[in-house]
Amino acid sequence: MKEIYEVSDDYLNSQLKYLKLLSKQYSSISKASAEIINLKAILNLPKGTEHFLSDIHGEYEPFVHVLKNASGVVKRKIEELFGNSMIESERRRLATLVYYPEQKLDLIEKQESQKEIEDFYRITIHRLIELLRYASSKYTRSKVRKFLPEDFKYIIEELLHPDSSSPHKDEYYKSIVDNIIEIDRARVFIIEVSKAIQKLVIDRLHIVGDIYDRGPRPDVIMDTLMNYHNVDIQWGNHDILWMGAAAGQKVCVANAIRISARYANLDIVEDIYGVNILPLATFALEVYKDDPCVEFMPKMSDDEASTTEKSLIAKMHKAISIIQFKLEAEIIKRRPEFEMDHRLLLSKVNYDEGTIELKGKTYKLKDTNFPTIDPKDPYKLTPREEIVIEKLATSFENSDKLQKHVGFLFSKGSIYLKTNGNLLVHGCIPLTDDGDFMSMKIDNKEYKGRELMDKMESYIRKGYFFDKNHPEKEYGKDMMWYLWTGKCSSLFGKDDMTTYERYFIAEKEAQKENKNPYYTLREEDQVLKNIFDEFELDFQSGHIINGHVPVKSKNGESPVKAGGRILAIDGGFSRAYQGKTGIAGYTLIYNSQMMQLVSHEPFSSAEDSILYEKDILSTSIIVENRANRMFVRDTYDGMKIQQEVNDLKMLIIAYKKGLIKEKQNL
Repeated sequence: MKEIYEVSDDYLNSQLKYLKLLSKQYSSISKASAEIINLKAILNLPKGTEHFLSDIHGEYEPFVHVLKNASGVVKRKIEELFGNSMIESERRRLATLVYYPEQKLDLIEKQESQKEIEDFYRITIHRLIELLRYASSKYTRSKVRKFLPEDFKYIIEELLHPDSSSPHKDEYYKSIVDNIIEIDRARVFIIEVSKAIQKLVIDRLHIVGDIYDRGPRPDVIMDTLMNYHNVDIQWGNHDILWMGAAAGQKVCVANAIRISARYANLDIVEDIYGVNILPLATFALEVYKDDPCVEFMPKMSDDEASTTEKSLIAKMHKAISIIQFKLEAEIIKRRPEFEMDHRLLLSKVNYDEGTIELKGKTYKLKDTNFPTIDPKDPYKLTPREEIVIEKLATSFENSDKLQKHVGFLFSKGSIYLKTNGNLLVHGCIPLTDDGDFMSMKIDNKEYKGRELMDKMESYIRKGYFFDKNHPEKEYGKDMMWYLWTGKCSSLFGKDDMTTYERYFIAEKEAQKENKNPYYTLREEDQVLKNIFDEFELDFQSGHIINGHVPVKSKNGESPVKAGGRILAIDGGFSRAYQGKTGIAGYTLIYNSQMMQLVSHEPFSSAEDSILYEKDILSTSIIVENRANRMFVRDTYDGMKIQQEVNDLKMLIIAYKKGLIKEKQNL
């Protein structure tokens, strides 16, 4: 790009409309110059720390803890700062205090005398201020100020930036701390400083998909993310399912309820999101009253629920599954471009013999009780089923809390994200067996690669935000379901979702789901280079960061793929997968000097952390160690800041040439 001062008058005139708008914010050469100085200084700060998590699946307790300890960053900063001045138990106590300040203070205040607690407050305040100063060293004072509590902002800034040249101020700083304790504000002060530290150790949080399903409280995770200072989300297939359900897509509604029933997690549907499942329960009890629904028993231990409760859930589970299979046929028939005719399985069943023919082979069904299926028209909903699904869909659409959460997923989310030389996508980049980008016809045009993913995202946004009955809204709603289960979906990453087969066919061969060729071909340099070119990534320094497919660490599988160019960070946050992975998840930390994977052992509980100062046992693997520190100017945010600088320089030229007049403060 040419030096900004060399721009032609013609170009300046073409930008006048924008520059006049900019002049409302920077009304003089002086103000524009001051902002340039500020922005140029920011460019020379070290890059902030990024934190990557994926596949949380409703496991809110370990998620919240990993967020609080920043995958060990807080503990590491305490070690670096106090390793030679505090014993290990004191460092552990300080770390716990930063993670859970309110709860830890409750315990300490009960155990200590008044004199002891005052000494504790005094020492702890000094230590926390030191830690806050260390954690904020990468940021400008103005940015740090934004994270400070309003009531203590001035006091904290004074303590953070002492005047070391004046020994007379020592008493001043001491009196600040003494007065905080004397007027009984020490507890609140410690809590607020601890929360500020949590925010400052991580500059940006990336959630690489799958907040929903399996675990008990995805809503807590969503509430936490909505209050986080800087976050983006790359949608997972389970997220898109709930987004579709919130849009009123009936197949997505049925799927969301089916999975919640399967994992005995209907509380999230009924109690948290306020969806009325009574019509489904009543219908299921009547239709399947004598059916044991063995194949639909929820995944829960005997001591978690009574036999009666499990039986009811199983009946609801079977009822909504049959409704789901019928509804799927409606989409498959009206969207031939989805190429999913092979999933029309209800018409392949011989209901008299209790068998099904798949791929030239006949299988015996494990369950043959289908009171709501008419063999002559197997995909037709009964009048009762129509009423049930209509009420459920309406209830999803009218759930204020769900709509708030899904609205946030849309505002902060995307199918993929390019940032700081990395590509973040939940599942895969869909490829053919030959390593080409898989294509799909939409609106009578073939799309593939990045263009296909962009087109899909455009449609699902229409599916949620467009007015009812708009044809593009209906197509977008169907696209949400396709992204959950279709072969060209980067979120799903398989050729098939064999839900019906898992319920009704015993043979494993019929249940097989083949991963997209991406998962094997990504180790080949040429294939990977094509992907990097498609997304304009640097092949030497860039990375693709995926979740979705659990890394089986206990079998020796590594999360580092393709010579370090791909990082797979689904290590089993969800308890349902920990038996396969052997750990409780990977997270990724990317600071100004290195990129490191952190593997976590299973989390016991927040209570254990507070009472016994137990942290998650974590192991770090250095993926990449930079010889030269990375600065803000080297990041995507830095590119945006540089563009702002260029725009402000143009504004100054416009002022100097008289194209725009300065506004003087009177």
